[in-house]
Order: sequence, then C-alpha cells, then structure tokens
Amino acid sequence: MRLRHSQGVTSRLEPWRYPSVWMNVPDLPVIAAIAWAVILGGVGGVLTDVGPWYRNLKKPAWQPPDWLFGPAWTLILGLAAWAGVIAYYGASDDAGRTAVVILYAVNFVAHFAWSPLFFKLKRPDWALVEVVFLWGSVLALCVGLRQFSVTASWLIVPYLVWVSFAACLNYMTVRLNRPFV
Repeated sequence: MRLRHSQGVTSRLEPWRYPSVWMNVPDLPVIAAIAWAVILGGVGGVLTDVGPWYRNLKKPAWQPPDWLFGPAWTLILGLAAWAGVIAYYGASDDAGRTAVVILYAVNFVAHFAWSPLFFKLKRPDWALVEVVFLWGSVLALCVGLRQFSVTASWLIVPYLVWVSFAACLNYMTVRLNRPFV
C-alpha cells in the first residue's frame, strides 16, 4: 500500500510494521490470501472422503495417520498465504504484484484439482499425473517469490516438501493398488 506524504512523495509501508495504521482499513491482498488458504483447505477437506474405498486401499507402511493431514495442510497453506502477502508487498511495481497473483492463481487451480481426482473420481493414477503440475506450481512459487522476498520464498519450502511427500504417497498408492478403472 502506498501513502502520500505532505510533500507529495509516495512511500511504501509494510502493514506488519505499522499495525495501528491498518487496523480499520480493509486490505484486499490479505483478504485474498486468507480466502486462497481457506478455500483450498476447506475444499480439500470436504472432498477428502476416507470412507470404505480409501480405507481398503493398500498404503505404504510409512504413511502418516489420517488425522495428521488436516493440521499439516492448515499450517502449510497458512504459511503459503503469509508468503503471498509478504511477496505482494515486496513487489516494487504493478508487474511484480501481478506476477505474484498469477503464481498463486496457477497454484490454486493445480492444488484444487488433486482431491477430486483422487477421492471423488477414485483415480489415484490420474491424481498422480496431476500432482506433477501441483508440484511444479509450488516450485514456481518458491522460485518466483524469491525476487520479491527471500522470506516469502522460504515460507513456501514446507509446501514443496509436503507436496513432494504426498506425490510419493500417491505413487505408492497407485503402485500397490493398480489398475484403476
């Protein structure tokens, strides 16, 4: 956000450094980041059906317990949303801010697609193909945000690690249970 000083000079303020200035001002990037995380986490949770079909799948011995996935995704998506806000405010111009929005929009689509493929369509094999795009979008976030904020880039690393782990789980699920029809 930019504020105009009495001399007519525009400066950049970081909202986390001046909380009292922003207390009553709606902040669209923050709201968008929260919505991004809540929608992805919420939809992922709603579409994750751990019913009989999922329980009957053979899974690797190293798969974490089902209860761990919700808290892990909540933390990871929260960190990624925070990274988005930091990167957005770290961008020095509209082109940079647009780049941040595009990176998050692409990731939103890739992330959103995985759960319906795996759980609703019961096609872990299709989800395994899709997870490549999800992983690529997370890597793009990690690399792309770095030019705006090194901190934002590092906040994406847990997301990249978790999606890498999830891709390995997805691969093993396909390997242990194929063919899918």
